[in-house]
Amino acid sequence: MRPTPPAGLSPLLPSPLQEVRDDRFERHGVRLLLKRDDLIHPELPGNKYRKLALNLSAAADAGHDTLLTFGGAYSHHLRATAAAGRLLGFATIGVVRGDELAGRPLNPSLARCAADGMRLHFVDRSTYRAKGDPATLHALLRATDARGAYVIPEGGSNALAVRGCAALGEELREHTDVAAVACGTGGTLAGLAAGIGPHRRALGIPVLKGGFLGPEIRALQQSALGAPSANWSLDERFHCGGYARTPPSLLAFAEDFERRHGRETGLSVERLYVAKLLRALTTLVEEGAFPPGTRLTAVITGARDEPAPSSAARQSSTSR
Repeated sequence: MRPTPPAGLSPLLPSPLQEVRDDRFERHGVRLLLKRDDLIHPELPGNKYRKLALNLSAAADAGHDTLLTFGGAYSHHLRATAAAGRLLGFATIGVVRGDELAGRPLNPSLARCAADGMRLHFVDRSTYRAKGDPATLHALLRATDARGAYVIPEGGSNALAVRGCAALGEELREHTDVAAVACGTGGTLAGLAAGIGPHRRALGIPVLKGGFLGPEIRALQQSALGAPSANWSLDERFHCGGYARTPPSLLAFAEDFERRHGRETGLSVERLYVAKLLRALTTLVEEGAFPPGTRLTAVITGARDEPAPSSAARQSSTSR
């Protein structure tokens, strides 16, 4: 069942499904489709809308007027939450990893959050890692004067997010054999696999290194659905060194994909997630990972709207 959109948002659902002709896939007998979740909403694109929708409804139903959530310096989730707050009338607070950022000019992502009314609270990395501890969370709520806030976890990934993302799988169930998505915190893959059904496969491409996602995805499915599913897998090889790491080879791949398909699709390849996903699928096809006749869908979770962070910025802002 599709989540009811929060009042005040008008999402494009189901999102479009586009087939593209790419010789790198066609010579292996694989059909490439793009699930254009980046077109769902101009300010809450892709999995951000799907993960936030039920959380926003729950916050409104419970009478909360403030949302508090977490993210790094280039977090798409922080930006989407700030935009949702502005559109729906919630105050928003973003707890940002990296206390060294507090005295610096805001990067474009955080500046957009602030412009949408989000109050930013910078914390050191040890506090950020402990944010799931009840005592640490209580201290953060007290420090931000937000004791009555509705708390959304990092990346928006919780049981409600998984249920929201299950609709993505339901939309694809009759149209694909394998659906692949770039993963940060795992909530989208957890829901996609649940919704797509047991006879289809969901593939996750983590954009962070560390090998931590498998247990977290199983825990999310357990919380949301009562049991984990067995129809998903992860390929950990394509993070390029970690979140926001965009080496020249990845940027060149993204630019080439846009040259090949930008005119027919209107797609601008987002560099932190989508480029890694599309390069991973291109590599996997060359490796023979998918049998001829496979309908392979790449879930496009966002569009490029600003330059990738510089190497100096990455060094100061990239950790899990």
